[in-house]
Amino acid sequence: MSNWSNMIFQDAMSPLMEQLIFFHDHTLVILIIITVIVGYMMWTLFLNNMIDRLLLEGQFIEFIWTLLPAVTLIFIALPSLRLLYLLDEVNNPLLTIKIIGHQWYWSYEYSDFLNVEFDSYMKSTGNLNKNEFRLIEVDNRMILPFNTQIRLMITSMDVLHSWAMPSLGIKLDAVPGRLNQTSFIINKPGLIFGQCSEICGSNHSFMPIVIESIDNNMFLVDEKNY
Repeated sequence: MSNWSNMIFQDAMSPLMEQLIFFHDHTLVILIIITVIVGYMMWTLFLNNMIDRLLLEGQFIEFIWTLLPAVTLIFIALPSLRLLYLLDEVNNPLLTIKIIGHQWYWSYEYSDFLNVEFDSYMKSTGNLNKNEFRLIEVDNRMILPFNTQIRLMITSMDVLHSWAMPSLGIKLDAVPGRLNQTSFIINKPGLIFGQCSEICGSNHSFMPIVIESIDNNMFLVDEKNY
């Protein structure tokens, strides 16, 4: 979930986002180790007054400082390549949703159901109910089941948009005349908030996204009664 004055990632709501956070932590540990080692070497060299004017080359040390960066990059690249593969993988989705970006709202179409489509606008401050958040709440939430493979297909009717949900690890560009897709699994119930992440005009800041994750049975009842 999102927290006030949050300085780190939002809580992961999908396995993919969990893997992205693990990769961030893995890379951060490597960067901290490099920073400490380089800082220690610079500090010791600063305090060392001894100079060898006859030292012209050191093949062994040159081999070491060439090998270590290469090994470090391999340790970063291997998990990164795995994540790149997972980001593009679409595994037998049970539910397909089409998203259309407009200036300045979103349209959703549930392709697996008859006549289930709606527009989602940001709620104005005067229309907010109790416990709803200003500038992030919408009039029609996107209802999705958790523990279900979901495919998103997105395009735009006017300018470039970007459908971004940090808790799911998703940032999908909406391009006019082009259809992009991704898939994900929500692993827990709750509310998930996002925003348009592409500058799309004067009201770009007022295109929030809200997903309500519920049980599969409740989802089927909700869509049946739509």
